[in-house]
Amino acid sequence: MKLARIGAPGREIPVLVDAQGAFRDLRRVVDDITPATLTDETLARLSAVDLSSLPVIEGEQRYGAPVAGVGKFIAIGLNYSDHAAEANMPIPKEPIVFSKATTCIQGPNDPVMLPRDSRKTDWEVELGVVIGRRARYVEIDEALDYVAGYCTINDVSEREYQLERGSQWDKGKGCDTFGPIGPWLVTRDEVPDPQNLSMWLEVNGQREQTGNTKTMIFSVAEIVSHLSQFMTLLPGDVITTGTPPGVGMAKSPPQFLQTGDRITLSIEGLGDQSQTVVAFER
Repeated sequence: MKLARIGAPGREIPVLVDAQGAFRDLRRVVDDITPATLTDETLARLSAVDLSSLPVIEGEQRYGAPVAGVGKFIAIGLNYSDHAAEANMPIPKEPIVFSKATTCIQGPNDPVMLPRDSRKTDWEVELGVVIGRRARYVEIDEALDYVAGYCTINDVSEREYQLERGSQWDKGKGCDTFGPIGPWLVTRDEVPDPQNLSMWLEVNGQREQTGNTKTMIFSVAEIVSHLSQFMTLLPGDVITTGTPPGVGMAKSPPQFLQTGDRITLSIEGLGDQSQTVVAFER
């Protein structure tokens, strides 16, 4: 299933996106797409619904983030071997973990706002993982059973804040609008192999990133298992799993986002995003 939330910010409604791309209103079945919706039992109930019984919502619609009430937004750094090579950094011995503020989460096509005085805002197409079951000390061979589904994420990053303002990556990762998620949450049954998904990102029509999740250093299963050794993962928690090569910081000379730039990105089967970069506003 492709689950989404559409409508104005703060007033999104839950929908199922059918095979023809139509929005099927889910409000007769669930109030919203929340952590409580992501259990295996509720997802099975949704998948059993007769689509013809669900009203179609017509017209152009804004996508919100596909899950409301995200508790934790966890990120993995330097997780693609080809990205580590372009950054001239050694392969990590275990996942590099940091957090993105949940206040940065927004719809996939909402504008990306440059932070005040930003000079080095960058792009990163990433595979997102949404947890569906409470996970604590989970073994690798069971880890994917704890995943509700997958989504496209742009891990927008301010490199000066991230790398030149102390040792905490969080400073450059959680600025407002730095977490576009969606357009959909694709349930795990439709993604049999999360380690073979092509992905790309363009800025102003110029291809910058082309990659595949098969070059991830730590697989989705390894990441979920690893994180569960250090924290309890709960339904609705989102993990963004690293980016392939082609970030602006690694270009020669480096290239960073400017007001008016257009970012477009996609992951195979998980949908496209498109954001316009705008100036800082209070």
